[in-house]
Amino acid sequence: MKITSVIKKLQEKGFQGTLDYCKEKIPEIIGDCVHILLLTNRDSDNVGDQVIEACDISLLSAVMQNLNKNYRIHSHAASIVSTKYLQTKDEKLLATADALIQKADVVVFGGAPMFNFLYQSFYERTAVTLEIAQKYKKPVLFSAIGIEGYGETNKKCQRLKKTLNFDCVKQITTRDDLESLLKYKENPQMAVDKVADPAVFSDKIFEKFKVKKDAGSKKKIGIFILRQNGFVDNKIPFTKEQSAALWLDLMRVLDKKGYKYELLTSGHFGDEAFLDYLIRKYNVNANKCVFNMDSPEKLVKKISSCDAIVSCRLHPSIIAFSLGVPSLGVVWNPKVKGFYQSIGCPERAYETNGISGEMIADKLEQMMAEGVCKEEAFLMSVYHTLFYGIGRALGMDENGLAPYSYAELLERLPAYTGVSAKEQKEKLERKFRRTYKTCNDRFDKNEALKRKVADLEAEVKRLKERDGDR
Repeated sequence: MKITSVIKKLQEKGFQGTLDYCKEKIPEIIGDCVHILLLTNRDSDNVGDQVIEACDISLLSAVMQNLNKNYRIHSHAASIVSTKYLQTKDEKLLATADALIQKADVVVFGGAPMFNFLYQSFYERTAVTLEIAQKYKKPVLFSAIGIEGYGETNKKCQRLKKTLNFDCVKQITTRDDLESLLKYKENPQMAVDKVADPAVFSDKIFEKFKVKKDAGSKKKIGIFILRQNGFVDNKIPFTKEQSAALWLDLMRVLDKKGYKYELLTSGHFGDEAFLDYLIRKYNVNANKCVFNMDSPEKLVKKISSCDAIVSCRLHPSIIAFSLGVPSLGVVWNPKVKGFYQSIGCPERAYETNGISGEMIADKLEQMMAEGVCKEEAFLMSVYHTLFYGIGRALGMDENGLAPYSYAELLERLPAYTGVSAKEQKEKLERKFRRTYKTCNDRFDKNEALKRKVADLEAEVKRLKERDGDR
């Protein structure tokens, strides 16, 4: 296409600006631009999911540079299929999802438990998204997905399984549960594998946000807690009272050993609520507690300032691993154990049965002496599968593809630039609205229970009056 034709098309579409801006838009106008729709749990107030999104964007950018393709990454929350649609099944509510998928050349699901059907609705959002992708014949890749089990007789699980075997689904990789993933697979053309989580590249992507520790300063431990019902909701008999007792015991031991420490969360409002509960109920020193973990860069800064961490949530452990900070995981979900197995340190994942503050503190000291060991092949697994998967999805000859080496990839990974003021405001609003919804749901539940009690009391009174008439 002649440059004059390109300029004319630019003008027809209303583009104005510098020559560099026009050059940037030319590939898109002449159709030589690959549009990638990235779907993550980016709108979660759990900052670990926001770290996944940032790392996915950086890795996908490197892949497209490696493939020598012009590209646009359109990053959206997996909630392009809205809760309101799930409730009403009103087809008009799928207009946004339909338009985004129709425009895309490749759809990539990045991280997060997109298969979760136990007590969340991820599975249905995923299934509906795949139905739209199948309609438009758009290739779909799942990258480093969290998979939390499989249920042969569970209708939700089988609903998801049917859509995962659509022809449009070209590749699924998981960060933790390959055995369960293989149970989902029936389409022989679909590639599956186990890979590293994208956040293993946090060290490079968030490099400018790392904190340099003062030499000779007292060692600091980061204690990442979990919401009060987190264990019980995942069928682990470890109550909020037992959780509180563990953290209080650990703080007592760390004080005795002379370590500094902070109690933190990765941003989930339920985790922060439990942190506040520890302060109010057990007089935990508020100065040792960190609230409002509301951006990826703040999470990276806090973890990089520690000499070791103990965490229930998965992504503080993964980010710490990437930053070279030793971590210990308390298992509330199989994915925690899966991560520590994948890095060759299964002994650093602790079950709740018999756990104590002394046990954790002793292990933290051992880990600080041992350090963190990274295997290049493990780190590169998430990049390699994305590189070959997208190459195949774009119809490129796999034999002619050569992925970057580890050193080349580190040179080419775009850095995370930070959260803008506008994005920060949006994150805060989403978090508040989730809190409001939780409060409203609890109020509604309490009102329903009150009505039920009143009805039962009225029925008891009626029966007593009836019996008294006899």
